[in-house]
Amino acid sequence: MSTIKNHVQLIGNVGQEPTITTLDSGNKVARLSLATNENYKNGKGEKQTGINWHTVIAWDKTADIIEKYVTKGKEIALEGKLTTRSYEDKERNKRYVTEVVVNEILLMGSKERRHHPQKFYPLFIINLNQKNNERQRIDNHIKR
Repeated sequence: MSTIKNHVQLIGNVGQEPTITTLDSGNKVARLSLATNENYKNGKGEKQTGINWHTVIAWDKTADIIEKYVTKGKEIALEGKLTTRSYEDKERNKRYVTEVVVNEILLMGSKERRHHPQKFYPLFIINLNQKNNERQRIDNHIKR
């Protein structure tokens, strides 16, 4: 491994409606919680499922996509990086927060889509590096 990178890929379900904020600078930010499942066997060999919650942040065009198409319960896949920031709480204690900053999102769909894929449109990857005309084609196709 010649280079170690800060790279995260997650597939999960959105835990609550995303919050969208437009900053004074005009930049848009989306914040959501994502639940991922982890299956494992306990010490007795019994199957267990654990749930991990992740705070997810997306900026600008990706925030626009989340605002338009992502709702509570929606299954999504994302790619991004981990970031850690700190702040002081009301009691002046220093707190640390780790978040996933998204650079690519895949709208996965519902369980019904997985069981009856012929009823639904194809899935799309939304990439921050796409050109505007490619984004418009994606937006137009999803709106059908």
